[in-house]
Order: sequence, then C-alpha cells, then structure tokens
Amino acid sequence: MPTVFIPPLLRGLTDDRQSVQVEGTTLREVVDALEARYPGVREKLCHDDEVRPELSVSIGDNLISHGLAEPVPPNSEIHFLPALGGG
Repeated sequence: MPTVFIPPLLRGLTDDRQSVQVEGTTLREVVDALEARYPGVREKLCHDDEVRPELSVSIGDNLISHGLAEPVPPNSEIHFLPALGGG
C-alpha cells in the first residue's frame, strides 16, 4: 500500500500525521482515498482535476509527468512538494 508523506501545511487536515498509507494504483485513486479519509485534502492538492501547479509530486525517486493518471506502484512513497522556480 502506498505511503503518502503529508506536507506540514496540510497536517491540520490529517490530525497532524506526517504520513499515511492509502490504497490506490494511480495518483488520482490515492488523492481520492486521502479525500475520503481527510475531507478537504483534494482542494489543497488539486485544482480543476489537475495537481496544483504550485506543487510537484514525486512517486518513489521520480517526479511525475502524467498528472493524476500517474501509476502508483505498491509500497511506493509519495511526496507533495512546493514547486521550485528560479532563473
């Protein structure tokens, strides 16, 4: 079962949990499972059925490129991170 690491700014929605395990084989299913358990999480992670542009998501060692359709392997670690900009 994937483990989602909760960013500090969202921990108020997850009873201050730093990580949670939820079922899902795609990032969309994982977000849906998080929302079912912790209402309000989806709004913070997604906008218009996409990952919020100010967030980057890593699954395992890879940043995702397929948005919510990204496959999530069993026992993977998922991190939602503030997107870094620069120039």
